[in-house]
Amino acid sequence: MRLQKRERQQKLAALLRENPVLTDGDLAEHFSVSVQTVRLDRLELGIPELRERLKDMAARTLDDVKALPIDEVIGDILDIELDKRAVSVFDVSEDHVFQRNGIARGHHLFAQANSLAVAVIDDDLALTARSELEFRKPVHAGDRVVAKAEVEPGSEKPRRSIVKVVSTVGEDTVFTGTFEMYRTHERGKEGQR
Repeated sequence: MRLQKRERQQKLAALLRENPVLTDGDLAEHFSVSVQTVRLDRLELGIPELRERLKDMAARTLDDVKALPIDEVIGDILDIELDKRAVSVFDVSEDHVFQRNGIARGHHLFAQANSLAVAVIDDDLALTARSELEFRKPVHAGDRVVAKAEVEPGSEKPRRSIVKVVSTVGEDTVFTGTFEMYRTHERGKEGQR
């Protein structure tokens, strides 16, 4: 059953607040309407296109990252709360895949996850001490990889933090990683900058 325009627009706005990386095509499929209808709905609601939403989200996070320059993060950071969580998006292009089979090279997925794990640490220096990785599904050119990092609340080791990263394409998990991060200061201790 099709939704009335007002109800569809309310749900569209709520869905984009929850997941701002959805494309107009994703939204059109979700609501069983044309891409043009989604574009008109966004215009009426004053919601910018995906590229502008991503730029806006990335611009708001620039000052937060401490452990590495923002231009060294692989992908675009959309949201970050230091020592808690972070989200980045990485658009896979033809340059990131093997020519023979069109599958993304694993080091790009690792680089996105690892740089996000470094960026989420609230310290001037964060280094990957150890990692456990699992590549679950192939990623192809044209896919948008959304990586979500969460810092675990405590660590048994001083100056260490555990960051779990899950990367998805659409609804599918394509990569998971657990990163043990070395940090200059103990988390939450005085003197930490």
